[in-house]
Amino acid sequence: MQLKQIFVNGGRLKDTIEAFADFGRTENNGVTRLSLSEQDVEVRSYFSACCEELGMSVKIDDMGTMYATLEGTEAGPPVVIGSHLDTVKKGGRFDGVLGVIAGLEVVRTLVDHGIKPRLPVTVMNFTNEEGARFEPSMMASGVLSGKFDRAEMLKKKDPEGTTFAEALEASGYAGEAANRLKEATAYLELHIEQGPVLEKENLSIGLVDCVVGMACYEIEVTGESDHAGTTPMAMRKDALFAATDLMTELRRKLGILDSELVFTMGRMNVLPNIHTVIPNKVIFTVEARHKNMDIVHTVEEILNGLPEELLGCTLSKTKLWGRDTVWFDPAICALVEQAASKLGYSSKKMASGAGHDAQFVAGFLPAAMIFVPSVNGKSHCEEELTSYEECEQGVNVVLETVLGIIAKE
Repeated sequence: MQLKQIFVNGGRLKDTIEAFADFGRTENNGVTRLSLSEQDVEVRSYFSACCEELGMSVKIDDMGTMYATLEGTEAGPPVVIGSHLDTVKKGGRFDGVLGVIAGLEVVRTLVDHGIKPRLPVTVMNFTNEEGARFEPSMMASGVLSGKFDRAEMLKKKDPEGTTFAEALEASGYAGEAANRLKEATAYLELHIEQGPVLEKENLSIGLVDCVVGMACYEIEVTGESDHAGTTPMAMRKDALFAATDLMTELRRKLGILDSELVFTMGRMNVLPNIHTVIPNKVIFTVEARHKNMDIVHTVEEILNGLPEELLGCTLSKTKLWGRDTVWFDPAICALVEQAASKLGYSSKKMASGAGHDAQFVAGFLPAAMIFVPSVNGKSHCEEELTSYEECEQGVNVVLETVLGIIAKE
């Protein structure tokens, strides 16, 4: 079956992005829409109404994840397009929601052109992807994929002490486990890059082939506190001096491993944190990310090879957590690449340094991701911006990929 080339309605897409942003819009044109909050419940109802207008059926699973389905002419595993509607506090108008809107616009475009898909097309809204209200992030997709235990997730509390189970029940979006996604012909997730690469290289589309692996360690340096004015420098056991020497050496060693390795020392506690007292303890984190797990393992070897003593201080290290690189389905990635090429959009293969629901979905279903540029690489802030034209191009790639899938007999 050969389907004609069609495109989404760019004006409608822009209006839809702004309509969704009205649910939790901030004074500086960002969005605060925490999972299962009043604003999240309202946007869910709006999304559901939009889908029902198109003749889609809407179901909810036991984690509150929404599935809106346009039936196909044949029964079979659906083509799924998904992401999330929740945001961080004072987040942007595009992160997460663009992937849900992409699915909605794909279905709208099919309906506009009278195209009845051969396979069902399902648009998903995952619950609590951000983890901004209930930790951990990607909670619902983690339960769906078997990475997280549902009973444990239901016990998670927000800063006010409300459990996820209580919030889910109060939201009216507590559904049935029987509605969980179990199979799919493909899962597609459109997302803003949240980084500066596409914009810097003047490219329209990121062909995401993986979510990078990572490792996070905590380093603890223990010295002795003494008076800052009376203790000679040669007689000190200054934990902060030792820690900064370690950081400098780690930056040198990790910096020459590979140009694509990113590493961050993002948290640091200095004790007793008094300007007249020599620090007796410093605790800091080292997190590293790379798609090649051999590189990640080399980072771990360097961290585990740190000396046990430095400048009279003792050192210890603990691995907090890590993950292996998740590779997306090569066949689905190839279809996405073909779609971008057919549409004449500039693109490049790239890895995602951030986590997404797609990485969990990829563990049991054929999945792929598509990136569109982020202005100045900004995300998780009110300044987050992707041009409407670039959003439109990303949704057109999703549409063309879906058409390629449903056209196959």
